[in-house]
Amino acid sequence: MSSDTVERLLADLTRAEKVQLTHGAADTDGTATGFVPAIERLDIPGVRFTDGPLGVRTDEPATAFPASMALAASFDPGLARELGQTLGREANARNQDVLLGPGLNLVRVPHCGRNFEYYSEDPVVTGRFAASVVDGIESEGVVATPKHFVANNQETARASVSAEVDERVLRELYLPGFRDAVDAGAGAVMSSYNRVNGTFASEHRHLLTEVLKDEWGFEGVVMSDWFGTESVVGTANGGLDLQMPGISGKELFESMSMGDDVPDGEETDEEGTGDEAMEMDPDAVDYADGMPDPTTGGLYREELADAVESGEVPESRLDDMARRYLSVLDEHGLLDGGRNDEGAIDTPEHRELAERVAVRGTALLENDGVLPLADDADVALVGPNVDQAITGGGGSSETTPFTQTTPIEGITDRADGAVSVAHGVPRIEDVSLFDAFEDDGAEAVDGGDQSADDEPEVSIDEAVAAAEDADVAVVFVRDAATEAADRESIALPGEQDELVEAVAAANDRTVVVANTSGPVETPWRDDVAALLSCWYPGQAHGDAAGAVLYGDSDPGGRLPVTFAPEGEYPANTERRFPGVDGEVHYEEGLLVGYRHFDATDAEPTYPFGHGHSYTTFEYSDAEAIDDATVELTVENTGDRPGREVVQAYVDSPAAPDDLDRPPRELGGFVALSLDPGESRRVAVALDERAFGRYDESGGWTVDAGEHVVSLGRSSRDRRLDVAVDR
Repeated sequence: MSSDTVERLLADLTRAEKVQLTHGAADTDGTATGFVPAIERLDIPGVRFTDGPLGVRTDEPATAFPASMALAASFDPGLARELGQTLGREANARNQDVLLGPGLNLVRVPHCGRNFEYYSEDPVVTGRFAASVVDGIESEGVVATPKHFVANNQETARASVSAEVDERVLRELYLPGFRDAVDAGAGAVMSSYNRVNGTFASEHRHLLTEVLKDEWGFEGVVMSDWFGTESVVGTANGGLDLQMPGISGKELFESMSMGDDVPDGEETDEEGTGDEAMEMDPDAVDYADGMPDPTTGGLYREELADAVESGEVPESRLDDMARRYLSVLDEHGLLDGGRNDEGAIDTPEHRELAERVAVRGTALLENDGVLPLADDADVALVGPNVDQAITGGGGSSETTPFTQTTPIEGITDRADGAVSVAHGVPRIEDVSLFDAFEDDGAEAVDGGDQSADDEPEVSIDEAVAAAEDADVAVVFVRDAATEAADRESIALPGEQDELVEAVAAANDRTVVVANTSGPVETPWRDDVAALLSCWYPGQAHGDAAGAVLYGDSDPGGRLPVTFAPEGEYPANTERRFPGVDGEVHYEEGLLVGYRHFDATDAEPTYPFGHGHSYTTFEYSDAEAIDDATVELTVENTGDRPGREVVQAYVDSPAAPDDLDRPPRELGGFVALSLDPGESRRVAVALDERAFGRYDESGGWTVDAGEHVVSLGRSSRDRRLDVAVDR
């Protein structure tokens, strides 16, 4: 694990200096989310940590990429690696060494306020994207930090709730993405706030030491989430190596010019520093629900040395913590002064990538022939936020872009016909965990409905009139989600459903573009001509929407999550979500997402993997090449270029009767582009875990026999079957 350089440094370090390497401190430049200072006498450099799943978040702007769920909707791991590389380059440009991402928690409940930062309800999709993004970040010499380890599947009471989940379910659903990220070379892993079966994740010896480090061979650093450390002895002996941010909330805010010590009269910039940020008082926040207690941030600084001195934490454990930290620095060239200073930010290539991800992640859920739009069509552009680019949800992933395009700009620039604009209903306001530090306290993050402050008068009648006079009406709707709070409902906030229904009644060529954090209810879907799911599309919101609506690009996205009525999801009791008496019970077991719908009589609105194209495809000649690969021919039978996503679902032989196993599981997928009339032979590699199950006494087990692999366009649109013997 460690080099001669690391061992030499370890021998030269005093105990106090070793402790210094196990916790953060105030950033001397005030630019980073976290900072571990230098030990100058040994030439150990200071290291900066930045948030980054959707873009590098410092005190300066950066490229604001689409939400992680939009990336996953592309079903294109190669695109994900490209995005990871770009995040690495932008981190280097901002002098940041560690990027706090990607987020890998499975989408267990559609209400989770942080779903937009995650990839999917499926562990194979999550794992493929985890590995690709991590590989891309690490290729630029930046430390990738997959998070939040593990079973952090809700924001409600996230700092205290216990996920009551058995080992098999952890192994088959919630851990695989992290395993794939570790195998891809992640230098760090962030523990989650919550408890797992009663033990805080940050001190969970079984998960951090026995599974992550010993079984998986992870040699990097396990860091806490910010203020996510409840003890010193428990976490150190459990396997935590680095406490972050290592200082109190007050100290952190002051180091970032966000606390009470900000001088009067200092101007406020776009990132919220200065006078406006003086309202942020960490002592005024209610930490009982979605927020951790920031007074615990300095535990290692204050108590770890004494715990080692008393023998409660072995000296060897402190050495291991320091060794792991130094080894990560060594492997990334930071100990020899080799920090990568060839970063780049906001380049034309990065802007193009942001738009490409948004386009490829757009899923066409309905289309009654209205799309793509004719260039000369007169368009009524409707929606409460059509003058705003939805760059992401609230919280630590917020990124301030250099540039952005709104739906108004994107459609107006692309259209040859007339474009009229009507908001219809009041604006849906963004929400953020940072609202919790304003005067109203933590209740601010429970919002999502509109605010009338300084907004012009709007009416649904105005939108109806615009729709009646247009060839086509395009209605942009949205939700509002944030870290630290779950959505109270997956219905659209405000009066947006009423707006869509009224516009659709006025114009039978109504298109709805949904910008949401995840699944959303669509009670008007039978009344509209087309529906697009565009997630949170980032800075290129308008340009990407214009490209897809007018057919410059095929909508390449497929659903990485199931859309269904709110009560049809498996976590549909209080015990299952949000929990009772501090515990949330994963009683649905393996039946999460499409697994649940396939195993029950419940019908999804739109199934996992669903998405139409502007062309048509045919599948033929499927065969098994070996016990882990199937092939088929895919042909574009339409008259337009298009992108297809071939999905392979594995249906296993009968397992022991006591196993509540889903009928089938995604085993692999391939995204490809085909010109009109073009056909291609496609090989789909199948994940070994799709053939197996985890047995607590025997580990991973594959039930011998014939496995049926179904090839298709979604979990419900399976077209060809191939038998694979194992």
